[in-house]
Amino acid sequence: MQYRTETRGSLSSYNKGNNMGVFPSDSLVRIESMAAESAVVIFSVSTCCMCHAVKGLFRGMGVSPAVHELDLHPYGVDIHRALLRLLGCSSGASTSPGGLPVVFIGGKMVGSMERVMASHINGSLVPLLKDAGALWL
Repeated sequence: MQYRTETRGSLSSYNKGNNMGVFPSDSLVRIESMAAESAVVIFSVSTCCMCHAVKGLFRGMGVSPAVHELDLHPYGVDIHRALLRLLGCSSGASTSPGGLPVVFIGGKMVGSMERVMASHINGSLVPLLKDAGALWL
């Protein structure tokens, strides 16, 4: 079985095509700012088992990600909705932890758990982490 993955690019490409008001611009700016604060950023929910697993994956590799627990964040619901839309999920209005975790590496959205694991399996995760300065090995 062949796994493919690619990063989805920066949020500015989504913002430029946002003439229809699909995303609240302050949520996108907030996400972009939070995603740029560290080499690896994880948007998570504190009670989500998949979020716990992806945090464990990165910590096990020696990476110290910045983690934003959206259930504890004052704008967590709005950020979660915007992330779901960025991922292409049709349930952008959902308040469940669906779509999470969402991982950014080097300021670029990698995606949810499936994309992170596919990158790990096919060997492209370590080079992404090295390029972002999160790994030195």
